[in-house]
Amino acid sequence: MPEKILIGNEFITTGEVKPVINPYTNKTVGEVYIAGEKEFNLSKEYLTNAFKEFSKLPVYKRQELLYRISETVKAQKNELARLITDETGKPIKFSQIEIDRAIFTFRLGAEECSRIYGEVLPMDMLPGSENKTGIVRRFPTGLILGITPWNFPVNLAAHKISPALASGNVIMIKPSSSSMLTAIALGKIVFDCCNELGITSIPLNILPISGSNMDKHISDPAIKLISFTGSGEVGWGIKKKSDRQKVSLELGGNAGVIVNNDADIDSAVSKITIGGFSQAGQSCISVQRVYIHKDIYDTFRSKLIEETKKVKFGDPYYADTITGPMINEEEAIRAEKWIREAKQAGAKILTGGKRNKAVIEPTVIENAPDNTNVKCAEVFAPVITIEQFTGFKDAVRMVNESRFGLQAGVFTNNIHDIMYAYNNIHTGGVIINEASAYRMDAMPYGGVKDSGNTREGVRYAINEMTEEKILVL
Repeated sequence: MPEKILIGNEFITTGEVKPVINPYTNKTVGEVYIAGEKEFNLSKEYLTNAFKEFSKLPVYKRQELLYRISETVKAQKNELARLITDETGKPIKFSQIEIDRAIFTFRLGAEECSRIYGEVLPMDMLPGSENKTGIVRRFPTGLILGITPWNFPVNLAAHKISPALASGNVIMIKPSSSSMLTAIALGKIVFDCCNELGITSIPLNILPISGSNMDKHISDPAIKLISFTGSGEVGWGIKKKSDRQKVSLELGGNAGVIVNNDADIDSAVSKITIGGFSQAGQSCISVQRVYIHKDIYDTFRSKLIEETKKVKFGDPYYADTITGPMINEEEAIRAEKWIREAKQAGAKILTGGKRNKAVIEPTVIENAPDNTNVKCAEVFAPVITIEQFTGFKDAVRMVNESRFGLQAGVFTNNIHDIMYAYNNIHTGGVIINEASAYRMDAMPYGGVKDSGNTREGVRYAINEMTEEKILVL
């Protein structure tokens, strides 16, 4: 039976069904009812009314709900992890890690409920304002549209749901067509937790709807904030189409990593290997461009090749698989084409580069020209490029020579170089002695340039999802 979708305060069927295909086995792992204009309107009207009640819930009740959601996700960890792997082909070990992170993300929301602070302002700074005091508080925005990607289908949905509910908002999740089953599973958890706690206004709906059908509703005035995670092309397109809504964008990257001559080479090789090849490189902060100091280049190069050849790739259901399939064979063909393009332009394929259906071998490319896609675009595949640098400032300049600016990694123990990197690398985050792929879910996360315009991380997302209002006494 196809999975029903959460619209209003019930799970419903529609006139359209879509299969969900596992990218490794190419077999159907489930079916989902697909929403259309009718379901959008039903959801919009329901959530708009639900907001009036849910926004008035006391803090302790919202905390209780988010703690309950976190505990329920924890209780269903194995089933949810398996569902991620079934839908997306993510290696099972990383699916389990993702669920652990989602448990934490919902718990963070529960904790942040009680930390949405305001302030008291003295108003008597101008004549005529004597004996006046200003009280500033944050109020929920209203109906939020959360558009989520397939590569972290549970935790990135949690990064929208958790702060939305913590701050008293209601939210409509439009999941990727490649990860609808996990979104519906989250909807069931929230629905059940609300019912268990006697919360009658369900603050979440799940809207599996095509992008083309969603486009016509982007500027609907009932939507107060659009929170999008995904590709830059789609994200900036949404911003252009939106009317008066706030638009929060967390977009792609082609992360640069610097390995200085004082770095711990073995540690850097290990972290860069995992950071570039885990989950088939399908993360916006996956390691892509690596710049190595000339003094250690040969040693680093040989160790990186050796370590890359050890990476287990293929079947995502094996516990030791690091690199699973791409999300579909079309994406794998695209990545294979980009690898060939780099080779034809003069780059050297040091290891990997082959494709078997949707699986791309972990690949290391040396000296790819700057105008090749593996260097200047977001490769979103298990592909790393390497080259050497002479001076640290040159390496920083090379990292900055990108239209993206999400995160960068720097391996060094030199405090002067660390501070130079922090002050001069144009990204949303600079990660020291870790790969660019490091993220802890409480930290502010997001980019500059083409990589976005906001920050996620529950506390920081709450700031986006609330509006300040002043009371003058």
